[in-house]
Amino acid sequence: MDYKAEIPYGAYWSTPFARWQGSFANLHSIEFAAHVAKAELAKRGIEPTRFDYGALGLSVPQKHAFYGLPWLTGMIGAANAGGPTLMQACATGVRTLLAVTQEIEAGMATTALAINCDRTSNGPHIYYPNPRGAGGTGTAEDWVMENFNCDPLGGHTMLQTAENVAAKHGIGTAEQHELVLRREEQYRMSLANDSAFLRRFMTLPFDVPTPNYKKVANSMTGDEGVSQSTPEGLAKLKPVLPGGVVTFGAQTHPADGNAAIVVTTRDRARELSANPKIAIRLHGFGLARAALAYMPEAMLPAAQRALQQAGRGIAQMAAIKTHNPFAANDIFFARQTGADLDAMNNYGCSLVWGHPQAPMGTRSIIELIEELVLKGGGFGLFTGCAAGDTAMAVVLEVGDAA
Repeated sequence: MDYKAEIPYGAYWSTPFARWQGSFANLHSIEFAAHVAKAELAKRGIEPTRFDYGALGLSVPQKHAFYGLPWLTGMIGAANAGGPTLMQACATGVRTLLAVTQEIEAGMATTALAINCDRTSNGPHIYYPNPRGAGGTGTAEDWVMENFNCDPLGGHTMLQTAENVAAKHGIGTAEQHELVLRREEQYRMSLANDSAFLRRFMTLPFDVPTPNYKKVANSMTGDEGVSQSTPEGLAKLKPVLPGGVVTFGAQTHPADGNAAIVVTTRDRARELSANPKIAIRLHGFGLARAALAYMPEAMLPAAQRALQQAGRGIAQMAAIKTHNPFAANDIFFARQTGADLDAMNNYGCSLVWGHPQAPMGTRSIIELIEELVLKGGGFGLFTGCAAGDTAMAVVLEVGDAA
C-alpha cells in the first residue's frame, strides 16, 4: 500500500533517554515534551501554526493529562491543532503514527504531529474510591510498578511472558547474553565520531530544564544510565525467576524521555523537509495479539501484517528495528523470519537505551529512517510488542522524491 501521508526528512526528534530516577525524574512528561517540541520545531523552521492535527501518546498519566493533546499543542503555539491522546503501552509510538497517517489519508488533516512522552520515574499512586467497600475504604495502585508486575488477565509479570516464550522456543541464557553484547556493540556505532548518528535527530549536548523551565538544571551528552556489559559480568548473573533463563542483564530498564514525528501531505513534505530530494513513504501497518502471557510472540504476526500490506517480504527489508524489552524477543523473531539476528537494530534499540514506553517506538522509527538514509534508501521494518500480549509494526521506505 502507498499512503498519501509522508514524513518530511528531518522533521522528527528525540530527547536522550534517561534511566528512571535520573535527570528527567522530576519533569512533567507532557510539559517537557512541549518544551522540547517548541525548541525543535524552531530549530527546523517549522511554524507550529501549520499543524491542524496531532496525536499524543503516553502510558503513565501526569497531572492534567485529561487535557492531553490540545494542551500540548496549545503550549507549543499550535492552537488550531486538536486530536486524541492515545495509550497502547510500548506500541503507542506506532499507534500515534498510524492515527495521524489515517487522518491525512482521509483528507481530514494536512499537517500533523505524532508526539509521545513518558516518565516512568516517580509514577503516580492512584486511589480509587469505593463507597461500598468495608468502611468506605477504596483501593489504590502504584501505576508503574503494579502494572509492570501484574497483567490483570493472568496475574503474571511481563518478565514471565519472556520466560514462557524462551521455554517454548528453547532460548537459553547464554544465547541471550551473547545477543546483549552484540546489541551494545551496535549501540556504540551511534556514539562514534562524537555521537554523529544521534546528532542526526537529537540535540546534543541536551540541556535539562528545571521543573519550571526557566533555567538549565544540567547538561546531558547522550543517553543516561546505559549498561556496559562484559561477558564475565553477564556470566555471573542468575535468572531473576527461579527456574528461569532471563537475567537482569538480558532485559531493558525503565526510562524517561520524549520523541516526535511530523507527518504531512506529499507536497508539504517537500516544503518541510531538511532535504527535499529524500522522500519517506509509509507502506504498511500491522496490529496483532499473541496468546495470554506470550507477549514477545506478538511482534511476529504484527510484522507479517505490516509486510503484507506493504506487499513486501522480510528479505526485502534493508533495515529492521525491534522493540526488545528482552533479548529473547529478537532471538525468537529472527528464528521465525530468517532475519539476520546480528544485523537487526544497528545503532541502538530499547534493550540498550531503555524503555520509556510511549516514545520508545517513535525513537526506533526515527533511527530506522536514518539508517536507511545512510544505506542510500530502501524499505525498513519496525515491530514491537506491548502489554496485553499485543504488538504493532510499520513498514516505510526511504527513497528519491518524485
